[in-house]
Amino acid sequence: MTIDATAGFDLDGFCGRYLLAWNDYDAAAIADLVTEDVVWEDPALGETARGVAAVQAFMRVAWLAFADLRFDDTDQPHRTASGDQVAWRWRMRGTMTGPLDPPGFAPTGRAMEIEGVDLWTMRDGRIARYRAFYDMSEVARQLGIAPASGSRAERAMVRFQRVQASLLRRRRT
Repeated sequence: MTIDATAGFDLDGFCGRYLLAWNDYDAAAIADLVTEDVVWEDPALGETARGVAAVQAFMRVAWLAFADLRFDDTDQPHRTASGDQVAWRWRMRGTMTGPLDPPGFAPTGRAMEIEGVDLWTMRDGRIARYRAFYDMSEVARQLGIAPASGSRAERAMVRFQRVQASLLRRRRT
């Protein structure tokens, strides 16, 4: 089914149910919002999640790492639907009180707040393809996983990367 906002698709209601699934820590509720074969792409995932169970597992990992994880609309909300495409601007907040695995980061106790955009391809009133766009590097800096911009740690990391790149070039020749 192609979404037509004028033909009864309630975008605000759908986004509200999506927010409730995340903010109420209700992984079962996401099953009503995505197709069985959903393709879920998120910068926090090492690889694309496929299917409801994989999306629910991702949600549980996020809640374990961020026990206070919350999503909401930004100060300037944006939601649009055209054909089978939906764009939604959101804000994510949370404090890293649990491990983030994968890749295996220990809790930092630091908070993050980031804005992002979801692009959804809908089928039969559900998300069939999910793509999230947000600055994962900024999330890592806020959580203390990556060094702050301009810091001594960042400069050391750059020097290390240059040595590594030089060694790799030598091996290829």
